Amino acid sequence: MPLFQNGWTKGDIETAIGRDRPDELLHVPIMVSMDPPDCAWAEAVCLSLARHPHVNVRGNAVLGLGHLARTCGRLDLSAVVPVLCAALKDPAPYVRDQAETAADDLSHFLDIVVPRPFS
Repeated sequence: MPLFQNGWTKGDIETAIGRDRPDELLHVPIMVSMDPPDCAWAEAVCLSLARHPHVNVRGNAVLGLGHLARTCGRLDLSAVVPVLCAALKDPAPYVRDQAETAADDLSHFLDIVVPRPFS
């Protein structure tokens, strides 16, 4: 089973998701997106965590989608773009800022324009 940079495995990641501890989960999207052993699985993890109630988990999951644009060179845009659009309107500034960064990554690495909400 492939290891992530810090020694975690996919099984460790899935166990952490099952525990649902925000102090642990906030690291998961970054771990899975920086050097993903399976791009589709990493994308599914980030998409799932992008709906998490904890602001840092949600924000990092959105940022992870941007990382995946770079590391994988492809995303399921029909799933990712609506999540980024929602995150750009999130009540939490942290999530909105991470969504801006991720949207910029999609533009840079995939040549995809994520619609921004009107100010």
